[in-house]
Amino acid sequence: MTRYLRTETVGGLLLLAATAVALLWANSPLADSYHALRELTVGPLALDAWAEDGLLALFFFVAGLELKRELVVGELADRRAAVLPVVAALGGMVVPALLALAIGGGQAWTIPVATDIAFALAVLAITGSGLPATARVFLLSLAVVDDLGAIAVIAVAFSTTINLVALGAAVALLAGYWFLQRRRVRSPWLYVPIAAATWFAVHEAGLHATIAGVALGLLTRVTADPGEAEAPAIRLEHRLQPWSAGVAVPMFALFAAGVPIGADSLHAIVTDTVAIAVVVGLVIGKIVGVLGASALAVTTGLASKPRGLGWRDMAAVATLGGVGFTVSLLMAELALAGDAAERAKAAVLLASAAASLLGAALLLRRSRVHRTANT
Repeated sequence: MTRYLRTETVGGLLLLAATAVALLWANSPLADSYHALRELTVGPLALDAWAEDGLLALFFFVAGLELKRELVVGELADRRAAVLPVVAALGGMVVPALLALAIGGGQAWTIPVATDIAFALAVLAITGSGLPATARVFLLSLAVVDDLGAIAVIAVAFSTTINLVALGAAVALLAGYWFLQRRRVRSPWLYVPIAAATWFAVHEAGLHATIAGVALGLLTRVTADPGEAEAPAIRLEHRLQPWSAGVAVPMFALFAAGVPIGADSLHAIVTDTVAIAVVVGLVIGKIVGVLGASALAVTTGLASKPRGLGWRDMAAVATLGGVGFTVSLLMAELALAGDAAERAKAAVLLASAAASLLGAALLLRRSRVHRTANT
């Protein structure tokens, strides 16, 4: 079973299934039971908060491991190749934010800045299998940088106070993790408590706890020593990927995607300027920002295109930047309240679905072109 969960196609299907269940459940006569389950408190947090801060931290840890591997020994080891997704991510944040600000005012600009890594990669895995592997590396890197930027926005725009003591503890714990990696210590009896304590410290510091996952992943060693079968990052990625794809991300989708989608909600989206700003920012702003920034970076010689990808391939991948979902839903909850938040969340789902369908159609076409060229 774990072998199948390591494939992103299966993980993507589970993610889409969990989203469908959440939407059906939240819009059925059993909606009260759905919301009661989300709000059920276990320990210090409600279940939806555990899914958002806890389970997603595991997903971001696995994403951080993969990004570190690509930066050190993979496609992004070349500086000019590594610069491209960073520049593309910045364009994919600034342009949607400016469009949303122009349309919806100060409440809307933060919502469309993020790209959902899990959903975007799932759509790419299902529909873009004919593209070179560099397409996945570009999208993963873009989405990770994008979400780190979004988390920074959360820290600046929505954190009323930063607990400096907890932040200092998190930095010290991360330094300890790095030191143990440098000393080639392998015992999980040390690493698991350090990882849990780091997550708690980041959470208590007032930052989004998923940043702990990314930081730990980026600090993990990715090169194997002489006589070592595989590096720690490869070993951890292999072991944790099934849990991330099969449990963490689908459970988050189950708790996050349940928003009202009825005739009244859709009508409200069409007439609400904030909701319109979210849709325009994600569907149009993302592709313009990502593709425009990429073209500027490549044209000026600052960066190089991913190996084997043409501009039409890049456009198809850039379209998936509009799949906001995870962090965009979080932004909507932080920026708005009550019915306004629900309308914005419904707009995020609508825009993410539109970007997914458009991106899937473009990727299917580009996959056929690549398969034909390789035969």
